[in-house]
Amino acid sequence: MARFHQLSVTDVTKTIRDAVIVTLKPVNGGDFDFTQGQYLTFRQDFDGTEVRRSYSICAGKDDGALQVGIKKVDGGAFSTWANENLAPGMTLEAMEPMGNFHTPITPDVAKTYLGFAGGSGITPVLSIMKTVLAREPQSTFSLVYANRGVNTIMFREELEDLKNLYMGRLTIIHVLESDAQDIDLFTGRVDTDKCKALFDHWIDIQSVDTSFICGPEPMMLGIAAALRDHGLTDDQIKFELFASAQPGRLIRKTNTDAIDVVAKSTEATISMDGSARSFTMDKDQSILEAALENALDAPYACKAGVCSTCKCKVLEGEVEMLANHALEDYEVAQGYVLSCQAYPVTDKVVVDYDH
Repeated sequence: MARFHQLSVTDVTKTIRDAVIVTLKPVNGGDFDFTQGQYLTFRQDFDGTEVRRSYSICAGKDDGALQVGIKKVDGGAFSTWANENLAPGMTLEAMEPMGNFHTPITPDVAKTYLGFAGGSGITPVLSIMKTVLAREPQSTFSLVYANRGVNTIMFREELEDLKNLYMGRLTIIHVLESDAQDIDLFTGRVDTDKCKALFDHWIDIQSVDTSFICGPEPMMLGIAAALRDHGLTDDQIKFELFASAQPGRLIRKTNTDAIDVVAKSTEATISMDGSARSFTMDKDQSILEAALENALDAPYACKAGVCSTCKCKVLEGEVEMLANHALEDYEVAQGYVLSCQAYPVTDKVVVDYDH
């Protein structure tokens, strides 16, 4: 299920001091014809330990290239290695593009888009922005891009070039936390109050059809609240969380009154690649943990409920999903869960990774 393909590194370019743009080319198959806003999940061995990380595609559909942006994170094994050691001619292993951070392209319809990005959260938003501007000639896009300072703005020159190319259709507002700007409104953090001020003076929020938000969770929650306060529905607000306040498994609440009467194990059946395997698993294990423990090659990346790589469908039984930063409400209603965050509640569960 978790099939990885080899990608040749054809170019590595610095965009800021601690971030690189990596251009890739498939060398052994796989469908890498991405949709704007999707991501790639990479795996790399570090001293005998396999590390998986997901990075958003930053290229537009018409760029003729497959590119990801990787910003160096303190203590991040993969991001540090990519920034310091990755070079043209090397090979990476990646799964095919995944993710639902996008909306359908409608070339004959004039739409108004609003994007919010924080730091390296610009990567999927840039892919979306370039694609819709190129393929929806009547649409407009406004981007609010938050950074600490001018020297931390990823894709700064490319954004300026895009603004000149799509003059009158693309508006970019840089909000800098530490560097003073001519307009006070553009200094500080992007929070609920900042959004309200932007909507009052700079952005016609009533005309917005879809808003895309990618950045740290607290920033995203504040922006989403402001958008809802100004009339946007949940269907109009698309999220992509690149860092979670919960880096791994959450602490489960224990019902002490029921602990003696509830069975500790579950009979699980997991379908993958057209075949099914049944086994007994502990209810304190996630579906993903149990699958991997039983030698099933289940897909995963972040293990924090952020990326949706481990998505599967519950066909029978019930699970408790402790965190969900990736699935839409309609997907949850249809029975889809993030297996890294899904823990059995009933004595029997049947899940399918092939749906």
